[in-house]
Amino acid sequence: MEAQTIFDVEQDHYQLIYIGWQNRRRVFGPVMHFDIKNSKIWIQWNGTQEDVGEQLTAMGVPKHDIVVGFHPPYIRQYTDYAVS
Repeated sequence: MEAQTIFDVEQDHYQLIYIGWQNRRRVFGPVMHFDIKNSKIWIQWNGTQEDVGEQLTAMGVPKHDIVVGFHPPYIRQYTDYAVS
């Protein structure tokens, strides 16, 4: 099995996917997906146990520039991150 990165720098879409075989089963799917929209980083999918938002803030990205896109809009207002 391998990890692949997919970068669409023109449309600002970024993915990490796993692809391959594991125990006779085909594996293909996203691990992480990020978009940049309106100068904000949208975490569209995080299939890891890591808190990617916290890692981004540790690298200097302000919380108001991060949107947890996999949360419904009505939930986002209760996070420390941007609503949209």
